[in-house]
Amino acid sequence: MEQTPPDRPARLAPARRNAHSHMWVMSLVGIAIGAGIMVFLPRLKIASTSILLFVGFHILGGIVLAASAWAGGGRDWLRRLARPAPAKGYDFGWGPGWMNGLAIAALVALTAAVVVPLQWPGLWPLSLAAVALASLFVVGNQIMRGFQRDDQVVLPMVDLVRGEQDRVLDAGCGSGRTTIALSRVLRSGRVTAVDRFDAGYIEGGGEALLRRNLDLAGLSGRVSIERADLTDMPFEAGAFDAAVSTHVYDHLGASKQRGLEEVFRVLRPGGRFLMGVWTPGWSMFAVANVFSLLLTSKAGWRGMAAAAGFAALDEGMFNNTWFVLLEKPLAAPAR
Repeated sequence: MEQTPPDRPARLAPARRNAHSHMWVMSLVGIAIGAGIMVFLPRLKIASTSILLFVGFHILGGIVLAASAWAGGGRDWLRRLARPAPAKGYDFGWGPGWMNGLAIAALVALTAAVVVPLQWPGLWPLSLAAVALASLFVVGNQIMRGFQRDDQVVLPMVDLVRGEQDRVLDAGCGSGRTTIALSRVLRSGRVTAVDRFDAGYIEGGGEALLRRNLDLAGLSGRVSIERADLTDMPFEAGAFDAAVSTHVYDHLGASKQRGLEEVFRVLRPGGRFLMGVWTPGWSMFAVANVFSLLLTSKAGWRGMAAAAGFAALDEGMFNNTWFVLLEKPLAAPAR
């Protein structure tokens, strides 16, 4: 791998607000809902006539309260005190808030579906809406939990790697899911794994987990780790034969275009870039509901990729994620 040229010193761009730094807000909302269930629901008339409902509301409120506090920082605090043994197998670091938060939301919605027709019979249509919402949350929760499963550590079958000794960039490597998946097709080439390692939704930002997962996969000797920003990478133009990135560029906010232009710069002419991102659709609606409509559309990504200079070769879906295979033309203009 080429060394960083003197005119492009390794550096980090000014820190951006993390795309998932709102977890503490969601935790506070969950705590408020849990406390409300414990205080308000036991006072309803239906609870006064049923000891089962009276006790059940307290238990449910306690579960929501405890789960929200656990996801919002309680888990990290206890882990620092207890220092538990490392998990067996790969650990990609997604906390319980992301893996189980929608299940807790489904439980709250189902409770509303039961309470509303019993306490306010005239509002029964709201009960049906709550059941539909709970079903959506359950589906979304299963989609999110899939990101921790080893059988989803895969990439789509596309013509990305062109030779046995390719130099491949993993742009936004996180805790190593994509790097490990890439190793299944890159037999003897080398990977440079790049990340800021500041993602609030991955334990410790992901660098320690990345090194551990690479050790488990037997890849440590073939992967170089660089701490850098994807919009200003410390590599010379044409340093890589190929690049891959999943669930990263859709988190760059207003810097998406700049990120695409930068990966275009570091690819050699003829080099290919496999990008996987979340786009609006039913699966993402199950995960993020109306907020999924704020995601960049497939057409939007195609337009930005073309503006960066890429030609689109292939696209499709895998693991509820849209992917596109892009190529830097052989006669690409200098950028």
